This record gives sequence, C-alpha cells and structure tokens, in this order.
Amino acid sequence: MVDDPKTLVSTTWLSQHLKDPDLRVLDASWYLPDAGRNPREEYDAAHIPGARFFDIDDVSDNRSDLPHMAPPIEKFMSRLRAMGVGDGHQVVIYDGAGLLSSARVWWLFRLMGQENVAVLDGGFPKWQSEGLAVEDMSPLVRDRHMTVRMQNQLVRDVTQVSSASKLGDHVIVDARAAARFRGDAPEPREGLRAGHIPGSRNVPYTALLNDNMTMKDPQTCRTIFEAAGVDLTKPVITTCGSGVTAAILALALERLGHMHWSLYDGSWAEWGMFPTVPVATGDA
Repeated sequence: MVDDPKTLVSTTWLSQHLKDPDLRVLDASWYLPDAGRNPREEYDAAHIPGARFFDIDDVSDNRSDLPHMAPPIEKFMSRLRAMGVGDGHQVVIYDGAGLLSSARVWWLFRLMGQENVAVLDGGFPKWQSEGLAVEDMSPLVRDRHMTVRMQNQLVRDVTQVSSASKLGDHVIVDARAAARFRGDAPEPREGLRAGHIPGSRNVPYTALLNDNMTMKDPQTCRTIFEAAGVDLTKPVITTCGSGVTAAILALALERLGHMHWSLYDGSWAEWGMFPTVPVATGDA
C-alpha cells in the first residue's frame, strides 16, 4: 500500500514515526454490545506506546437519543485538549478490530477541519501480529489548543438524505451486511424497521477489507463500488447502522480520489426509527 498521512498508514510507517514529537496516536476501539469486549479495559491492558484512549460514545452529542452522534465543536475541542491533541499534530487512529471504529474517528476529525489524520491499516491486531511494541501505561499529557473549522459538507441529516433519496442527485451507499440491507435480517437495535433507504446501493464495508482487516487497494475498491451500481460521477452519501462503518466507505472513497462524499450521521438508527420516511426491501 501507499502510505498517506491524510488517510491510511501502515504499521511499518507508524513504527518508523512513533517517536516523532508531533505524532499523536489514538486508540478508538469500539464494539457492538454483542461482541462482549470492553475497549477501555483492553486499552488499559495493552496499547501502542504513547496512545491515548478515544471513547466515541463520550466524545459525542449526549443531547441526542441517537448513538454517538458528532459532538458540538466546543466538546470536541475540550476533549481533545485534555488528550493533548491539537494544532500541528499528525494523528494516527487505530482500533482493536483491525479497521472499524477508527474510520469513524478519522471522519470526525475531518468534520472538525483536521487534515493531518490517518487510520492505521489493520489496526492493533496487525500491530500485535508483527511483534511490535505495546505498553500498559497511559502517557503523560500536556494540553494543546486545537483550532476547529467545521466542514458541514461532510455530514448529512435525515432531511437532506430524504431529499437526496427522492431527487437522485446523490448516490446513497449503505455499508451494512446484505441481509440487513434487503430487510431479511433483523436490526441489532430494537424498534427499528428492516430494509434500506429507497434508491440506495449496498457496499458492505467488509467487501472493502482484506482477511487481515487491511483496506483493499484503491482500484479494487473502485471496482467494488461500481459493481454495486454506485455512479462515482455523482456525490456520495454513506450510511450504515449508526454512522460507524459508513466512515469506512468514506475513507475508501477518499483514497480512490472521490472527494464529493458525506456521511449520514444518524444512519439506520435514525431512518429505521422514523415512521414518516419510506423503507425499501429486497435488492437495490
């Protein structure tokens, strides 16, 4: 792969830059409840040297009933300042699943106007499999100011997505598994209808990943999107269950040079709950 400090870097790149004074590493591990894993406990037991723990459920908008919605600017700035992450830093984000919630935090940084942020390809499992250093101590942190410039074009709400669904001026791409997209499998969250946003296309996030949870090369990802009926001449809105794996699609789009993308933050947790918006079932 080609290392890009603005999207995706390899374990080799990170190990070579780990002692850079302006590098900040974040463990952004997060799992669905049925995974039976506690990301904070796992971080406390072992993490990449110098990594800070980033809790996506804490660095979120707790005024919303929806899970881990993007936080207000002020909350993001204060939480990151407390982690010692700010202006002038190169940020690398990883997670314990390989490549899952780290992409969500990459998107959140981009939403806040931060450019020098990358996901660790293959995450902590790949790092550990290569015998690279880990530690169980939290780093000493010094406050660092962060300048935030909200990039509103990178996020969409239910009204905007509903309009895009009706007008067809964007391609809506759903990262959930095919059975959930078709409405054949129940949603993991109670009270949600089954199916997908009318007119949307299905690219399960797992289709973009190799067996070791590294991302496939940009040309292969392009082929996968196009095979799913995604017209890459149009702007793309990514969606999923709760706005986490949708960011994997966004990361892949960015790497293949498709810059006109946004993420539906509420995703199916919101759409599937709203009785006034339509739901389609079956294949796209």
